[in-house]
Amino acid sequence: MKVPLFDPTSAIEPLRAEINAALLEVSAAGQFILGPNVEAFEQEFANAVGADEAIGVANGTEAITIALRALGVGPGDEVIVPSFSYYASAEAIPPTGAVPVFCDIDPSTYISTAEQVKAVMTPRTKAVVAVHLFGNVAPVAEIEALGVPVVEDCAQAAGSVGPGGRPGALGAIASHSFYPSKNLGAFGDGGAITTSDKELAERVRMLRFHGSRDRVTYEEVGFNSRLDEIQAAVLRVMLPQLSQWAQHRAAVGQTYSELGLGDLVTLPQPAAAATPAWHLYVVATDNPDQLAEQLGASGVESRGYYRSPIHEQPSMSAWPTRQGTLPGTDEAARRHLALPISATIGDDQLEQVVTAVRAALGR
Repeated sequence: MKVPLFDPTSAIEPLRAEINAALLEVSAAGQFILGPNVEAFEQEFANAVGADEAIGVANGTEAITIALRALGVGPGDEVIVPSFSYYASAEAIPPTGAVPVFCDIDPSTYISTAEQVKAVMTPRTKAVVAVHLFGNVAPVAEIEALGVPVVEDCAQAAGSVGPGGRPGALGAIASHSFYPSKNLGAFGDGGAITTSDKELAERVRMLRFHGSRDRVTYEEVGFNSRLDEIQAAVLRVMLPQLSQWAQHRAAVGQTYSELGLGDLVTLPQPAAAATPAWHLYVVATDNPDQLAEQLGASGVESRGYYRSPIHEQPSMSAWPTRQGTLPGTDEAARRHLALPISATIGDDQLEQVVTAVRAALGR
């Protein structure tokens, strides 16, 4: 039996009829941009996250850029971001005119600490992008205590819970992605921005629609970045299932531990008082690519995601790391490997994964 790294379809099979009905309703109504489903989803998603406002946008990358612009980030400013993350976390910064400043991460949790952020702060630091990587929960309150606003990158953390609440309601403003493989995925691209600051929310709404509040006067050069009715309708059907899916993802980590996976590889450590809804279950081992090849031969999919951290990407060569080296990032990049996880993965599949890991390592 093959065990896929991702399985985004099994969880939605029981929802097919409801999803199809919702899509037919959108088609019949003929309103496809910023219609009633978007408005309803924005309120429902804000409630689920614990924020006062949610604003739908086209994708998670533009959500970061627009959130930074809403905070007033612009030319001459610096934005701190971890280098061990998906490329978009940093890619979203230069379009504001600001420059990315790369900070390190703790390789046991894959997230940045406040101390690591503080180490690269300067008077030009205007914001920090705190990434809830793999579903773990970054210490947003501790970072904001340094005196700069935080944009939470929640792309991989839908359903996770931290000591101060859910990602998306922990800092000044937050970005979300509904890419199909995410914990809460649409049928295409989609994103959202959440905040409990009404002024920030109004500014985000203006920026997502070409920099206009009334579609007549254009205050700024903004974006054409809107969540469409089709994706909102799909997300409205899925959102009530998120809590159940998240609980299963969290339980997978516990099951992997109980099956003895931690005797074979280094398991990811939840942040203090956090219950991660693991988007990816990322372990560490000394020869991850060799292990991945052996697992593949036994029918278990696995993958290394960020072998080359963002600061090593050619497009980021203009912004070298301030500290020279990022030892936690280098360790995580070298040793990490994502193992199968989904909202419906079964215990028999998890047992197969652990058995394959044990055999591959000769244990």
